[in-house]
Amino acid sequence: MPTFSLSGLYGITDATLMPDTQTMLNACEAAIAGGMKVLQYRDKSNNSEHRLDQASALRALCQSHNCIFLINDDVELALSCKADGVHLGQKDGSLTEARQRLGKTAIIGQTCHDRLELAIRAQAEGANYVAFGAFFPSNTKPGASPAPLSLLSTARAQLSVPMVAIGGLSVDNATQVIAAGADMTAVVHALFAAQDIRTRAEQFSRLFRIQAQDH
Repeated sequence: MPTFSLSGLYGITDATLMPDTQTMLNACEAAIAGGMKVLQYRDKSNNSEHRLDQASALRALCQSHNCIFLINDDVELALSCKADGVHLGQKDGSLTEARQRLGKTAIIGQTCHDRLELAIRAQAEGANYVAFGAFFPSNTKPGASPAPLSLLSTARAQLSVPMVAIGGLSVDNATQVIAAGADMTAVVHALFAAQDIRTRAEQFSRLFRIQAQDH
């Protein structure tokens, strides 16, 4: 299990941006080199063998670089590839059941959209972090409900678990969610569609250091 806390840049893979396993590994290695702290493997295809191969390769990469590795939505895949944990949407099964399957040390996060009550419930059920968004228009989920920045500061006062901000984040606007209380910025296109992924990861990571210095 990686030793550091849940904070900083949180990357999410994208099968369109990374059409083959080697491209995905290269992109993720560059992001880790730039300071990415958490990687989530997200693949909505039905090819279970392909998904296990990719997830296992990414898991090995993350383990060798002390980066937390999570699986999107799929508890069984997380078990099969020995991931550090899983990220669950609201329709992806019970958090309590995922904890029973994955064990006490697994990292389990949950999407809470723009609703604080979902985050309070997730924390009560044992989530290690909660994710709010979309804070800005998103390429990945264009239909996502918009979440106000004030949600983060309100939630910060009521939650003890780390908070992830997601949805249309870029180097230019991520400062707003970090200042409002986000512990992590979850990014897809702004990171993995960049020409220089390592430099882009460094830019995101620097925003957290600047925020820490200001407080």
